[in-house]
Amino acid sequence: MEKLKVKKSPMQRAKMTLSVLVLILVAACSKVEGEAGHKQRVQDGSKIQIVSTIGMISDVVQEVGGTEVEVTGLMGPGVDPHLYKASQGDIQKLDDAEIIFYGGLHLEGKMTEIFEKLEKRKPTVAVSSNIDPSVLRSGADAGGSQYDPHIWFNVKHWVSATETIRDTLSSYDPANAKKYEENATKYIAQLNELDEEIKSRISEIPEAGRVLVTAHDAFGYFGDAYGVKVMGLQGISTAAEYGSKDVSKLRDYLVENKVKAVFVESSIPTKSMEAVIAGAKQMGHTVTIGGELYSDSMGEPGSDADTYIKMVRHNVNTIVEALK
Repeated sequence: MEKLKVKKSPMQRAKMTLSVLVLILVAACSKVEGEAGHKQRVQDGSKIQIVSTIGMISDVVQEVGGTEVEVTGLMGPGVDPHLYKASQGDIQKLDDAEIIFYGGLHLEGKMTEIFEKLEKRKPTVAVSSNIDPSVLRSGADAGGSQYDPHIWFNVKHWVSATETIRDTLSSYDPANAKKYEENATKYIAQLNELDEEIKSRISEIPEAGRVLVTAHDAFGYFGDAYGVKVMGLQGISTAAEYGSKDVSKLRDYLVENKVKAVFVESSIPTKSMEAVIAGAKQMGHTVTIGGELYSDSMGEPGSDADTYIKMVRHNVNTIVEALK
């Protein structure tokens, strides 16, 4: 049976044509904007505007992105990402960014909700996203989220983060993908050398003395990767409060196992560890502060911990010299 053909008015035909054009424009929008953006950058020498959260991520993005990127970090030296609250200025920076990189695994606490909204509008990438969950440490048992977010303390995990950053930049800016690949390859080679260096240095500490006691439980991946027993006064997140029982438990462990040094962290007040040291002293055991470690942030510009690699090396040297 022949279908009845409905004749459309000129107005209806115009509306349909307009709708089709809109769909075509929307479908092509991202590609056109990306190509136009790249051409504009080539012409005026501008760079891809990237915002990252912690300093360690900013450092890797700069290493991989090289001269093609301009990186703005939200959290500077001494800043605790677990407790960080985004300012209005931060929101503006995130809004203006072309790409956003963050740690993920709830490292940035409540800011996670902001990232989830932004990822619908622009590349917003957790650098931990490609790490196999089976190799992640549990965080729930230590006052944190499902997983421990401090992945940078296992250098192999940081290799994965570097690859994620490389792939994101290459996808966004294919014209410079070769540069990003070359930069990442060089940087990953440095990370692999660092991994071997850590193993060699830790071997200088007598096995019985490989006990790392810190203000909060941030070094778990480090302990698992390099054969060090790790204990923290606070949980994985500094948002988890500690009490007198936690202080007493850690004090007793230090006394019973004759641990001679504990470590403070650059992003956490020292008073928590001072309470543990004082408690051990009352029980006749002297514990010293072995030095300051960098856990959730890097050092000030110009210091011996102002890059990821230098930060890790500083921590390892501090730990080894205090415990060996």
